[in-house]
Amino acid sequence: MAQDERIINIEHLSKSFGDKKVLDDINLYVRRGEFLTLLGPSGCGKTTLLRMIAGFLQPDEGVITLDGRNIEGIPPHKRPLNTVFQRYALFPHLDVYDNIAFGLKLRKTPEDEIDRRIRKVLKLVAMSDYEDRDVETLSGGQQQRIAIARAIVNQPKVLLLDEPLAALDLKMRKDMQIELKEMHRKLGITFIYVTHDQEEALTLSDTIVVINEGKIQQAGTPADIYNEPVNSFVADFIGESNILNGTMIRDKEVSFIGHDFKCVDSGFGEDMPVDVVIRPEDIYFTDSDTKAQFTATVKSCTFKGVHYEMFVDTDKGYELMIQDYDAYEAGEEVKLYIKPGDIQVMRKERTENTYEGSVVADGKVEFLDTEFECSTEGFAPGDKVLVSVAFKKVDLLDHDDEAATVGNVEFILYKGDHYHLTVRTESGEKIWVDTNDIWDKNDYVGIRILPKDIRLTKLQENG
Repeated sequence: MAQDERIINIEHLSKSFGDKKVLDDINLYVRRGEFLTLLGPSGCGKTTLLRMIAGFLQPDEGVITLDGRNIEGIPPHKRPLNTVFQRYALFPHLDVYDNIAFGLKLRKTPEDEIDRRIRKVLKLVAMSDYEDRDVETLSGGQQQRIAIARAIVNQPKVLLLDEPLAALDLKMRKDMQIELKEMHRKLGITFIYVTHDQEEALTLSDTIVVINEGKIQQAGTPADIYNEPVNSFVADFIGESNILNGTMIRDKEVSFIGHDFKCVDSGFGEDMPVDVVIRPEDIYFTDSDTKAQFTATVKSCTFKGVHYEMFVDTDKGYELMIQDYDAYEAGEEVKLYIKPGDIQVMRKERTENTYEGSVVADGKVEFLDTEFECSTEGFAPGDKVLVSVAFKKVDLLDHDDEAATVGNVEFILYKGDHYHLTVRTESGEKIWVDTNDIWDKNDYVGIRILPKDIRLTKLQENG
């Protein structure tokens, strides 16, 4: 891409609050005139990134350039951009006209120019004839429009929007999404939008940047993000998904849910563990025995307004979600198939828990900031080791009297026949667990690993 197509360039940006790293080496560019959405769960760092672009926070490391100019140290009011917040921050003592005019008056813009601009933006946000109204008499949606009008009347190069629709009810939010998209088209300026709402991001954006735990997971068009997720977090976060363990048999052939399927993916090697993503609308019903690839029993069927959402138990014991325009009743036996192009294969981020640790005594090893009992035959105290523990060999307890350490459930992924959990220990490290037990996010759990399930390998530096 030509450099002048980029209006904002972000390089190696990091930010910490205390000992918590909120953004970790962010590299991102924003194209001139595009609608870019920063998407992620609460606490992922997306608002912090927006506030650094706006100038309300300073990065610990890294550079933000706007039109090729480093904007470090430039205060927010001198940057050629404006921010619309979730709380509209309108001045209650001023009417609509004066709220919109506030920034222009500070800049000593001529009165006739102010009047011309205000009437133009009021028309753009569908609020003509409201200029004399008290802002406190306006609905939430109307206040939102005035906040946007106040931001765009200053003709910023970039409009920053921090979850601006979060306070609106569902219908108004959907109406405002359409209006925002149309405003973007008419204005032709760059929008950077923060949301945790996946549907909103898919509806509005030219580009979506998915962020989790301060790191960019994936950036791309809505279609790319939805159809080609790069990891299980993105697949789970963007829309509904069936995310399953699989084995890449060979190029263009993958095994999952106990069956072999043709696919379009290659380059994974042979007999390699992979994750497989199937969107619920991409599993099809058939009456044909030759077309059917597997069978299932319908567990439930719920009407969702446009389609029916069904959960089925497959012939090999896996649970799948299916969305279809036709309803199949609970208890009904069905035949199913999946097209090769609808199977998304992803490399596994990890196949087991691994940590660097050290042997602290005969029969004891330290990792996760905790001492665990295990066989240390062939090792001496002080040896640095690689500790390996299978996901299914980690036990979670609802009490900590038998646990070696404790933590909180941070992320839950259903894999069709078990749950794959991410648990963050009190020391801040992560351990991954495969379990059939049902836990909720943020549950406080004890972590137990039996001595026989801990494997040690001497690190290279020790010979």
